[in-house]
Amino acid sequence: MKQPVVTIVGPTAVGKTSLSVEIAKRFGGEVISGDSMQIYKGMDIGTAKVTEEEKDNIPHYMIDIKDPSQSFSVADFQSYVNQYIKEISENGYLPILAGGTGLYIQAALYGYNFSDSKRDDTYQLQIEKEIKDKGIDNVYQRLQTVDPVQAEKIHPNNERRVVRALEVFDRTGMTMTQYHEHQQLESIYKPILIGLEMDREILYDQINKRVDKMIEDGLVEEVKFFYEKGLEHAQSMKAIGYKELIPYLKGQQTLEESVQLLKRNSRRYAKRQYTWFRNKMEVDWYSITEVTKNEKFEIILDDLAGKLKEK
Repeated sequence: MKQPVVTIVGPTAVGKTSLSVEIAKRFGGEVISGDSMQIYKGMDIGTAKVTEEEKDNIPHYMIDIKDPSQSFSVADFQSYVNQYIKEISENGYLPILAGGTGLYIQAALYGYNFSDSKRDDTYQLQIEKEIKDKGIDNVYQRLQTVDPVQAEKIHPNNERRVVRALEVFDRTGMTMTQYHEHQQLESIYKPILIGLEMDREILYDQINKRVDKMIEDGLVEEVKFFYEKGLEHAQSMKAIGYKELIPYLKGQQTLEESVQLLKRNSRRYAKRQYTWFRNKMEVDWYSITEVTKNEKFEIILDDLAGKLKEK
């Protein structure tokens, strides 16, 4: 029998963390964070990292395992998650993967093979020279031409991801989108995907309130700390919640402008997350509100009990 892996997906600020803890308590589970930014030590507020109180004594993995100066790839994520699933299941507990971006979750659950697409140092040097000589805009325009789908997802200033998308195309003849679609979607696990959704206006209000709370809790000071450590261009600082505040720290825009940009980017990210999971994976969706949350969680727990009994 394949190992069941309960996976909770959905847009940011919808309640995935609290549901994962409830499932762990009910079914003897342990939680793996699917958020590729919560791996970074000290980046707590901007990543909405689960607190000790929220954990409610449930073991959590994939949190605070990297320094913010270190890079972290989809392949790294896949490797770590697979190891944690193995350890949790061997100890007799139910692995629960909570949150995360679509590609990362799919890669972990469906065993994407990254061995054919390892980095080519020569290519890296060539394209970095091209960026230096002609500028990132020139290189980004080529990505827009060969792979408009990925270009839409990647900010032109994110050189690492722009280079990666072009490298996949230049080395395989396929766009990164096509490369992922050609992967064999046969999981070594028994994925049980639970999706949480919320009325868009209510969700956007939740996101805006969450951002206000982050600012109140000291997000500006958190970003400033890493900025002053010289990590402006680190992968970790490209995350939503960090990159928007750097222009404020540089005196290039007001705090209010930065906060509004953070709210807008968070709302757009939530929309992309939802669309990705809707189109790419078989998810059982549950619509919730703050009023119906506890009632819906009970329905989810009952439905999950039935799925876990299935052979």
